This record gives sequence, structure tokens and C-alpha cells, in this order.
Amino acid sequence: MDYRAAKTFILNKLRAELSDQLKYHGLHHTLDVLKMASELCDSEGVNGHEKVLVKTAALFHDAGFVKNKHTGHEAEGCLLVREYLPAYGYNEQDIDRICDMIMSTKIPQSPKTLLDQILCDADLDYLGREDFYKIGNTLFEEMLEYHLIGDEQSWNRLQVSFLSNHKFHTQTNKSIREPVKRRYLEDLQELVATYA
Repeated sequence: MDYRAAKTFILNKLRAELSDQLKYHGLHHTLDVLKMASELCDSEGVNGHEKVLVKTAALFHDAGFVKNKHTGHEAEGCLLVREYLPAYGYNEQDIDRICDMIMSTKIPQSPKTLLDQILCDADLDYLGREDFYKIGNTLFEEMLEYHLIGDEQSWNRLQVSFLSNHKFHTQTNKSIREPVKRRYLEDLQELVATYA
């Protein structure tokens, strides 16, 4: 299994093919998820072969955005995994596990294994971080570009709904990120309460 070559391949593909309209789901998001997935593997005691699978899933989890559509990008990412990873020595069982992880990130998230939980938490790690508003703003800009949302009030209402329903899955993020996320939710609930 040649993880480094697979990583180089998919990062080059994303760099070349992702739309500039993807203010949130750009290469920077994939790199952030890769970093957080690796850190979560360490804190959750996942290493060796399984850590490589999680990192590979992180690299491919939003690769479906090369098709430049939001709906179904997870399934598109799995098609890319199945098409390209065999050439890098990934066997069928590894590919199935990677696709399971990617599909578990579909909203609402549905992780079944610890590896799924790690990728899901890495994908939405920013919800409990200091850069929450900065990163959230890039998602707002992207949703405006794709006409998925109308205005800032709609966005803030959506955030309240999303944060209210979201759950972190790993013990690490439950203890570290959840309290911070709750503060943001309270702030946004206060803001939304001021709307007519």
C-alpha cells in the first residue's frame, strides 16, 4: 500500500480540478481534515495500518467535489477511491473500509466504527475550535455562490439548527470540542432570537 503516492495523486487532482467557488470545500479543508484525523488517531490509540486507512479516507472524503456539485459528493468520492486506489496497492477490504468512512460523513453523520467516528469528527472539528466563525464564513460564502442559502439570517438559523443536532463521536472531541461548540451555539441562539 503506497499511501504517499496516493496522497500525492489525490492532492494534485484536487488542486487541478476543484472549482474556485468552493470557498469551504477546497484543498485547505481536505488538508485540515487530514491533520485533525491524524491527531485524533493518535489520541484515540489508532495506529499502523488503520491510521493509514483513516488518513487515506480523509484525503478522499470530499474528492467527489471535483464534479462541482454538493449532493452526492460522498458517493462520487467512493467511485474515485474504487477507481484509483487499487493502483496504489490498496486491497478490496481496505477500499471498502475507506468508503464506509467516507459515507459515514454524509450529513446527518452515521459512524459505526471508531475509524468512522474519527473521520466524522475530523471533518467537523472546526465546530469546536477558535476558528469556528472564520471557517463557517467560508461555508456561508460557498452556499451563497451555489444558491444553497439566501442571506445571513437564514445562515445563522441554519447554524443553530445544525449545531443543535450535531454530536461529536470520539472521546477526545466530546471532552475538548463539545464545550466550545456549546458556547458558539448559545451565542448564535441569542443572535437569532433578535430576528423579527
